[in-house]
Amino acid sequence: MPELPEVETIRTQLEKYLVGHKILGVEVSSLKTFPQDKEKLLGGRVKSVRRLGKVLIIDLDNGFSFLIHLKLTGQVVYSSPRFANMPNKFTRVIFKLDKGGKLFFNDSRKFGWIRVQETANVANESFVSRLGPEPLRDLTAKEFSRIVSSSRRPIKIILMDQAKLSGVGNIYANDALWLAKISPKRPANGLKAKEIQTLYKAILKVLKEGIKYQGASDQWYVTAEGKKGSYQEHFLAYGKKGELCPRCRKGEFIKYFLGGRGTYVCPVCQK
Repeated sequence: MPELPEVETIRTQLEKYLVGHKILGVEVSSLKTFPQDKEKLLGGRVKSVRRLGKVLIIDLDNGFSFLIHLKLTGQVVYSSPRFANMPNKFTRVIFKLDKGGKLFFNDSRKFGWIRVQETANVANESFVSRLGPEPLRDLTAKEFSRIVSSSRRPIKIILMDQAKLSGVGNIYANDALWLAKISPKRPANGLKAKEIQTLYKAILKVLKEGIKYQGASDQWYVTAEGKKGSYQEHFLAYGKKGELCPRCRKGEFIKYFLGGRGTYVCPVCQK
């Protein structure tokens, strides 16, 4: 599932290409993806592109916004006469723009969604209103410590709980925990103050690295230009099962499932 770095990469590119475009039409082939209110977008011109956690928000000058959540396999791809991207068999929504532009929403599993909301009420949208503070924006070290210390659940589960902390998913949680030398299974409230601060810094570091490399294209993710990111070439722990830990040079990464998600650890560094 695309996480904060992947969605931020898409946001940055869409801000570059989409702002100023007018929406001339919207074709929807999957009502599960975009069930209603497409007519409210017609004639609106894109003012800005924002992001809250893993959700893209595209604001129009007519007072409406549309929210996009990519979920597991969603893609948002821009096309113009300057560089043409094409729809594919998984294209569920096509936004027709002026100046020959188009925006495709592709989603093989149909778990992603698009919703229309008045711009002034975006923060009150049912999904957005439940999001926790976000690293790189409004999560302070003090608030992170409070969140971690208030739960006995495994620390990795806390990192991935969007109501506790928005934007972090499986890839970056794995890498941050390895970087901080913390076992994903440890009860969150059992971490020492120094460990919490080390983990806080590790989360910020791996997210910034993810943005630097335009996200991880280990599965479905592509940028808004239709290209792959390269963070998968810089994974610290994620996907490293059977490989020698580059830090301790003693343990081989193992994989187990925690909260239903693949979890990669060095059994020596992350006891």
